[in-house]
Amino acid sequence: MSDCDGLPMDDSASAASSMEVTDRIASLEQRVQMQEDEIQLLKSALADVVRRLNASEEQQAVVSRRGPTKDPTLMRKSSSAGSNVGKSARPMIATLPLRPTVNNGTILPKKGSGTLPSPSGSGSKRDNTTPASKRILHLPLSTVRRANSNEHVGTLTRRDSGDSKGNRTRTGSTGSSSSGKRNDSKQREPVFSAGMRRVTHCKEEGYVKMFLKGRPVTMFMPKAQVDSYCLEARAELPSSKLKLDWVYGYRGRDCRSNLYLLPTGETVYFIASVVVLFNVDEQLQRHYTGHTDDIKCLAVHPDKITIATGQVAGTSSDGKQLAPHVRVWDSVSLNTLHVLGTNFFDRALVCLAFSKSNGGNTLCAVDDSNDHVLSVWEWQREDRLAEVKCSNESVFATDFHPTDSNIIVTCGKSHLYFWTLEKSTLVKKQGLFEKQEKPKFVLCVTFAENGDTITGDSSGNILVWGKGTNRISHAIQGAHEGSIFALSMLRNGTLVSGGKDRRLVSWDSSYQQIQMAEVPELFGPIRTIAEGRGETVLIGTTKNFVLQGSLDGEFVHITQGHTDELWGLAVHPWKPHFITCGYDRQVCLWDSGSHQLIWTKSMEDAVQSAGFHPSGSVVAIGTQTGRWLVLDTDSKDLVAVHTDGNEQLSVISYGPDGNFLAIGSHDNYIYIYAVAENGRKYSRVGKCSGHSSFITHLDWSTDSQYLVSNSGDYEILYWIPSVCKQVVSVETTRDIEWATNTCPLGFQVFGLWPDGSDGTDINAVCRTNDKNVMVTGDDFGKVHLFAYPCSQFRAPSHVYGGHSSHVTNVSFLFDDSYLVSTGGKDMSVMQWRIV
Repeated sequence: MSDCDGLPMDDSASAASSMEVTDRIASLEQRVQMQEDEIQLLKSALADVVRRLNASEEQQAVVSRRGPTKDPTLMRKSSSAGSNVGKSARPMIATLPLRPTVNNGTILPKKGSGTLPSPSGSGSKRDNTTPASKRILHLPLSTVRRANSNEHVGTLTRRDSGDSKGNRTRTGSTGSSSSGKRNDSKQREPVFSAGMRRVTHCKEEGYVKMFLKGRPVTMFMPKAQVDSYCLEARAELPSSKLKLDWVYGYRGRDCRSNLYLLPTGETVYFIASVVVLFNVDEQLQRHYTGHTDDIKCLAVHPDKITIATGQVAGTSSDGKQLAPHVRVWDSVSLNTLHVLGTNFFDRALVCLAFSKSNGGNTLCAVDDSNDHVLSVWEWQREDRLAEVKCSNESVFATDFHPTDSNIIVTCGKSHLYFWTLEKSTLVKKQGLFEKQEKPKFVLCVTFAENGDTITGDSSGNILVWGKGTNRISHAIQGAHEGSIFALSMLRNGTLVSGGKDRRLVSWDSSYQQIQMAEVPELFGPIRTIAEGRGETVLIGTTKNFVLQGSLDGEFVHITQGHTDELWGLAVHPWKPHFITCGYDRQVCLWDSGSHQLIWTKSMEDAVQSAGFHPSGSVVAIGTQTGRWLVLDTDSKDLVAVHTDGNEQLSVISYGPDGNFLAIGSHDNYIYIYAVAENGRKYSRVGKCSGHSSFITHLDWSTDSQYLVSNSGDYEILYWIPSVCKQVVSVETTRDIEWATNTCPLGFQVFGLWPDGSDGTDINAVCRTNDKNVMVTGDDFGKVHLFAYPCSQFRAPSHVYGGHSSHVTNVSFLFDDSYLVSTGGKDMSVMQWRIV
């Protein structure tokens, strides 16, 4: 089927389409958006041509009557005086808009150069909807070139940028928008177009205008740059680079068997898309960063050098789907040796194990497909030997028998299976519980020295299965109160179990209890157990602690992290310390030098933001409920508590002189407080009202007299916080020097926005104190390093992975020695050295 131009018709929006309803709706919205853009472009181009014809004809008429003139005011007067010349063309102008319109049809008022245009148009007064799920569009790029015009439109090709949340790709329609100026005798600057983002430059008034999702964002440049600025100039890469220095956190909450001690003395575990090799004695970390998304499982080869890790499905930097896969790598060199199952696994890898009796030549894996497919690989040849549907229910563990590499055990919800590899087939025998009550979950498996299989289940029982059989030979009833999450067989033949009751229990070869120790409640239930040095054991907990201890009951945490989404980050003004906080209601103060936690404090509400007083003596904490608290930095004691509104406080920031505190809320207001007694006394000044959407970012001027804010509908507004008044004079605001640069919208930073951005991709921005480089955290798990200022379109950057979720915050330490980044749902904190 084809349309009238002979092009194949797109039926993606029709009822006959195989697409999902939501996708068809998105497709329709894309078409409407594209058509509106193109109609607007055509109208603008036609109006431009007609106006120029009129101006040209009237100028000729004036010249023929009065002779040549260079007075532009005379030309304008002649043009608007109602000359008879060219009148036949005038009715066309009446049908064309002379003011730019936003895509929703609202007309933007013309603004003079003396006031700041509102970049969000006539948006609703209240817009509290957080753009959580990003809609991603497939729109063809198109160009419109205006005849007889000094303004040209550049078309920039682009690769789709991936979205870790939506896992689709986005592009947008290209075009340019009429400036809305009636005086077209002025020289016009280039218009660059890419995806949903367009950038124009008005040299006369000294501003750059960028369009995000159809909304214009006008950014005025400093006076000193008005004459010299060129939109087409190329930006350079920064001379500095980042190197991952330290990763705070551990993923124990929802992953099993992911903690081991290597012969090098390094403890190996993972969080986000990084495998951490942590030498506790020397306090050194190394990192394997070959993965592109969340790591879910880990296995160590019998040689204790080779490691296999499996990841979830992800999205590449150019928007393409990355299949889940297994990476086999060398823990000494950190080089990747093999990549397995790129086009085989589905969704994610949940279990991995190396064989033990044949030199570790085979590797078994279970994926997260509906059938939880079990596969066996000769990993050095990257050859799949066998595969079988394991279970429709969740699978929690798999392992090879220690003396027979053809026997594999899997366990999970409502099942325990013994698999035998016969040629290229896996034959299943189901574990028979017989008189034993069948547990809801079989959670872990290990093996005795004599070859018996040992399982721990959700009923708190340890069951022993005779070697080569699928029947129970021994049972320890009620070994634990509640689920047994972990079993580990030590070198000396002692069995150690741990579970939901936080108890660590050791058993002899006759399954008689030897010792029992209880892990403190602070650390949470035991998720995994690994043998440590000498008599010690390593324990990973569901509260994301890694503990080192013994059955005598002494436990020391060697790693800890947050247990829920992470958003708040603040750096100390003169110490190498930083604060992190998030939805787990924990506020943590860290030392970047020793990598140790200084203190942690529990809040009553989920926490969203944080900011240090310039003295460093107190830190303000903003919550999701409108409540904010001030804590003493040394003692973590509560200094003050206030409530403003009942919505989340996205940003909280003290002025550089420490006399004012600004709090940006999701209720569209910025609350201002006067601060006294070095951050210990607060009195409300008022609230800044003017934004039509929630506040996202704030920056103070160096003299603490002005405040700039960004909002969810891409507004840039300026304020005098001491009187809570908005500043609308461009001449006042364009040359203000800002103490920080965390706002992602502004002339000095607009080059950081990627092609096709929907305006919410950049979560955080930070500039170094020496003003040489800046960094961003985005929705694709990437940290970007740019040169500063970043005021050229499509500025290049160094890109760094490691996070597997949206990067929610970034900040340089006070001396620019390190950068700290926080991951949202990956719950990780990463510290980067600037090199």
